[in-house]
Amino acid sequence: MSIRRYTIVIADRSSGVVRRVTISLRPALYAVGVIFALPILMGLGAKWSARTEIDQLRTNNTLLQVENGNYRAATGELTGQIQSLESVINDLGTRTILDPAQARAIQKLPAVVRARAAGGGTAPNATVTELARTPLSSPEDTFGVLRALLQGLENRLSYVRRDVERREALAASTPSIWPAHGWLTGYFGGRADPFTGEPGYHQGIDISTDKGQPVFATADGTVESATYTGDYGNLIVIRHGFGITTRYGHLSSYAVKPGVTVRRGDVIGYVGATGRATGFHLHYEILANGQLLNPLQLLTAQPANSNNQ
Repeated sequence: MSIRRYTIVIADRSSGVVRRVTISLRPALYAVGVIFALPILMGLGAKWSARTEIDQLRTNNTLLQVENGNYRAATGELTGQIQSLESVINDLGTRTILDPAQARAIQKLPAVVRARAAGGGTAPNATVTELARTPLSSPEDTFGVLRALLQGLENRLSYVRRDVERREALAASTPSIWPAHGWLTGYFGGRADPFTGEPGYHQGIDISTDKGQPVFATADGTVESATYTGDYGNLIVIRHGFGITTRYGHLSSYAVKPGVTVRRGDVIGYVGATGRATGFHLHYEILANGQLLNPLQLLTAQPANSNNQ
């Protein structure tokens, strides 16, 4: 198929010069098409480039939303941990305050008894110290280190709380109140036997009062026995934990049974003169790890009336 050609004649009227330009139709159409298509192609390219940038921005926005959500979750978790720590610290601050008289009674206990309540030592947490010195290069690092620090502090506070609980248990188990109201008529230690007059050793204290007056548990514990026992007559024995035991002798009757849990100040029996007794009174003893203690060292106050006999 022949290619059509066209001749364009250009004449200059002033000089009479005539110029002829011969062109082919198909290349000319191609050239015109390219000229018209070029702006369209440039527009499409700009549109595709803008769409790519928009997609990238959308992706980045989604990632930022996820990251912000993670930060909010981490912040909420840290806030909860901080509130938990504040609650524990306030609780421990309240519970570490002991009644001064009770604290003095604890100090009078043998060292071996106090050591039972001390528990294991809490060495400084090296991990917490190292974390505090960790260089931070991003928010993720900051949250990670803070989370680890709070966890370390929670672990340390759990040890402190355990020690406080053991000290509270020791305070509850330490005999610290008078077991009866009356007159102090017998002291701990050497004395003459009231029946024979021979030198002897008194293993507790005697509190004289009227028959039937209440006898109180001097600390929290469990009744080990409530039975007639030779010279003690009707005797109640209470185990208080940490190797501490108390005995209440010469009772007229019991108000508790073996196995019962009692609290400091509960009525456990009534004053009498059973067993080897010269009159109505309570015989009271304290033992720590099987060793007798002078009850007057642990009692928080002198009785309302005393008669040094």
